[in-house]
Amino acid sequence: MAKFECTITGDFDAVLARLHEGILNGSASASYEDGSDYAAGGVRCAVRVYERYSWSGGNRVSMSLTLVGQGGELFLSAITSGGSQAMFFKINTFGEEAFLDTLRTVLDGFSTGE
Repeated sequence: MAKFECTITGDFDAVLARLHEGILNGSASASYEDGSDYAAGGVRCAVRVYERYSWSGGNRVSMSLTLVGQGGELFLSAITSGGSQAMFFKINTFGEEAFLDTLRTVLDGFSTGE
């Protein structure tokens, strides 16, 4: 498992759309698995789950992305999972980190605080 979190300033819908497109376009094998949206009292939350094939690990890796925001203040949490080839412990997390690197690339140009 690998995790990346940051704060972002921007429009919730625009940021979510850019993240979605960037993740899907960042890897030929990336796919959107499912998502959920919730809003209450001016706070919005979007959860997205993506998957891609990890060439280095020879397996599939998933990434759960959660974007929470109120107005222009947003919080992003992304957690990857999978990618290990061992039965009882993790020995290869290269695919998970590489998936997060795709997200980091998409975030270039945003005003973020890690």
